[in-house]
Amino acid sequence: MINRELIRIKIVQLTYAYYQNGNRNIDNAEKELLFSLSKAYDMYNSLLALIVAITQEERLRVEIGIQRAKRENKPEPSLRFAYNKFAVQLEENKQLCEFIESQKITWKDDIEAVRKLCDQIEQSDMYQEYMAGDEPSYDDDRELWRKIYRRLIQDNDDLTATFEDKSLYWNDDKDIVDTFVLKTIKRFDPQNKSNQELLPEYKDEEDREFARRLFRATILNADEYQRYMSDASRNWDFNRLAYMDVVIMQIAIAEMLNFPNIPISVTINEYVDLAKLYSTPRSGAYINGMLDNIARYLIDNRKMMKPMPAPKNTDK
Repeated sequence: MINRELIRIKIVQLTYAYYQNGNRNIDNAEKELLFSLSKAYDMYNSLLALIVAITQEERLRVEIGIQRAKRENKPEPSLRFAYNKFAVQLEENKQLCEFIESQKITWKDDIEAVRKLCDQIEQSDMYQEYMAGDEPSYDDDRELWRKIYRRLIQDNDDLTATFEDKSLYWNDDKDIVDTFVLKTIKRFDPQNKSNQELLPEYKDEEDREFARRLFRATILNADEYQRYMSDASRNWDFNRLAYMDVVIMQIAIAEMLNFPNIPISVTINEYVDLAKLYSTPRSGAYINGMLDNIARYLIDNRKMMKPMPAPKNTDK
């Protein structure tokens, strides 16, 4: 689940924090990086557990509604949403249950947030249509939850605030983690029952090693990389750079030099996007030009053996 986009974001954050921290211990900083990445996986499981918590709250509401209907001799409420087939399969998922148990994940302390989401779901048109329609298939049940997630959970400011209260590490994680939750919902297959595989913490050991190696190379070779920046920027006003820009370019250089299988264009594009996100409004365009210049400098001076990407054809 932890992909290289998220790894790069965390390394930008942790490298900047490393230089702001007077006690510069790279071993401790690396542990902090890996812990921060593991917290993103906790968030992924917490969001899946939220679907289960909403389902369980809906069952309580149905049970209360059934008791009231019996007393008043009225029709009993439908069990359709409370026993949504996708949600039941997720609730029974062995991998999620084991993670919840081992990490003590619970929504009981945030039950008001769960109840508020239940209210929003029940008031939505998609819920009303689902409850009024024909008997839903498994695909219908799964699609309903995909819609609920996209419309009511993905960009929910109250829920984002709840997550920020739970962990400082989650401030910038939710947008990326949301995409993985939606991917997980789409992948669920009823034939897999409780053995449906969730996304692993890392796709493979190579991605975990990418995080560790990139971070260490960035810190340990800082003086060398900053010298490359200075040498390659003779036609640029290097003093105009914000400190975050320097950090981002330092990481980009580390990636270009230490990971021969990653094309230069991919590296430049990734860190230009991060500059737009974390630095000044003008940083993206400035860093794009700087990194292109630095890459050519590294190739010309035989410090990097990667080919430069061909210039983009701007002819119409």
